[in-house]
Amino acid sequence: MEHLIPVSDTTETKLPKAASAPAVARRLIDRLERLRPDVADNARLLVTELVANAVRHVETSGEIGMQVKLRCGLLHVEVVDPGTGFVPRARTPDSPLGGGWGLHLVGELSDRWGVDNAGPTRVWFEIDRATAA
Repeated sequence: MEHLIPVSDTTETKLPKAASAPAVARRLIDRLERLRPDVADNARLLVTELVANAVRHVETSGEIGMQVKLRCGLLHVEVVDPGTGFVPRARTPDSPLGGGWGLHLVGELSDRWGVDNAGPTRVWFEIDRATAA
C-alpha cells in the first residue's frame, strides 16, 4: 500500500526528463488523502500537461521537480524545470487545433495559475475547495 499524503502536508519529488514522468506525477496526485474526486481528476490532467510540457519543450537535461501542497482545502502544485522560461500566450481563434491546449486547460480547470521565470522555470496552479468535508 502506498503512503497517503495527509490533508495538511507538502511533498516534493524529482521526476526524470523522460516520457514516464507524467505518469509518475499523476501517481503523486493519487496519493493525496481526501481529495475530492473531481479535483483529483482535474489535478491529474493538469500535472500531466505541465510535466509533459517540461519533458517536450525544455532542451537542457536535468530533472523536473514537482511540489504538492495541500492545506486548508487548497491544492497548490508546482512543476519546476531547468529551462529558460517562457511567456504564456492565450489561445486565439487562429491558434492551431492540433496543439497548445495544455496551458489553456490549466487556465480553465484551476482557480489560479502562473509562470515564474526567475531562476528555474516554475509553472504552478491552485484549486480551491479541493478536499472532501
